[in-house]
Amino acid sequence: MKVGVIGAGTMGSGIAQIAAAANCQVYLFDKQTKALENSKQKLDKILNRLIEKNRITAEEKQRIQSNLSYTEQLSDLTECNLVIEAIVENLDIKKSVFKELETLVANETILASNTSSLSIASIASALQNPNRCIGMHFFNPAPLMKLVEVIPAVQTSDEVTQKVISILNDWKKSPALAKDTPGFIVNRVARPFYGEALRIYEEGIASFATIDWTMKHFGKFRMGPFELMDFIGNDVNYTVTETVFEAFYYDPRYKPSFTQKRFAEAGYLGRKSGRGYYDYAENAQNPKPNTDEKLGKQIFERVLVMLINEAADALFMQVASAKDIDLAMKGGVNYPKGLLAWANEKGIDWCVNQMDDLYDTYREDRYRCSPMLRKMAKQKETFFN
Repeated sequence: MKVGVIGAGTMGSGIAQIAAAANCQVYLFDKQTKALENSKQKLDKILNRLIEKNRITAEEKQRIQSNLSYTEQLSDLTECNLVIEAIVENLDIKKSVFKELETLVANETILASNTSSLSIASIASALQNPNRCIGMHFFNPAPLMKLVEVIPAVQTSDEVTQKVISILNDWKKSPALAKDTPGFIVNRVARPFYGEALRIYEEGIASFATIDWTMKHFGKFRMGPFELMDFIGNDVNYTVTETVFEAFYYDPRYKPSFTQKRFAEAGYLGRKSGRGYYDYAENAQNPKPNTDEKLGKQIFERVLVMLINEAADALFMQVASAKDIDLAMKGGVNYPKGLLAWANEKGIDWCVNQMDDLYDTYREDRYRCSPMLRKMAKQKETFFN
């Protein structure tokens, strides 16, 4: 199978590595010679590290590299069976690339976008044959993260969807089928992890360090929300939140935070700028958390129930199946448990009562309980029945 990848940045290079490792003939395209050279050098380092860790042999490294061609000519992708675009998150640029690409490849070539939040239907509309277009959203670092969200547009044929799922299974990935709605599964359902943590801070309930400690201590999350925002980049995380908020017609559940906006405006972007919610300078002394168990549990349960409510609402709106929602949150953002499985564990009545308590306190639509949870509580049901 011949696979084209457009964009030699971190994500495009990672996708190219996956396909090459799965014995596909891969053509990695970028207009920038330097980007291609950097990609080639980074892959060499990655493969050498894998050899050191006994994950691959020297022969396997050679095989992977021999499967990869680097090109500045889009026409070199002519014979590809699948082309995956992994460029800047700009709808007009993506449409322009797909329009040009369609004139070069065969009619049956699948054209996929790695967009994390843009409408696949909009991208597909640029094509003469839009039923070949689909979303394939990989997670960073792509070679390590198992999850790939598969997003058919309203125009996408069932045959294309099934082919993409089959390809991903062959690549040893875990495909999760998602509806073409803002944020798909992960970037929609994960919003309260950041948004509610920021709200708790803004209310003066707890510090960044305390909230992070709480989510790791009680929830066993690998990183707290502020650590994770610093890792992702405050500018990137804020933009995703803003995009989802606008795309959902300004639903208050996705309302961005002034705290995060100001940090981004100040250049406090996190690890990449040396300062975010924490100071990453050498010998920096960051504040210690308040490890009060009672306060910690209240914070944890508030963030958790908001995440559960979002997952339940994604199911209610048929964004994805319960199985794929939990698969996505564990496989895409390393949550310790699936949120719907967590809801079963805490009890559906508990979830409804927690949401109703929050709504009674704030009287904001942000805290409305999902009809899915309310209906299940009434019928004494649990998820995965």
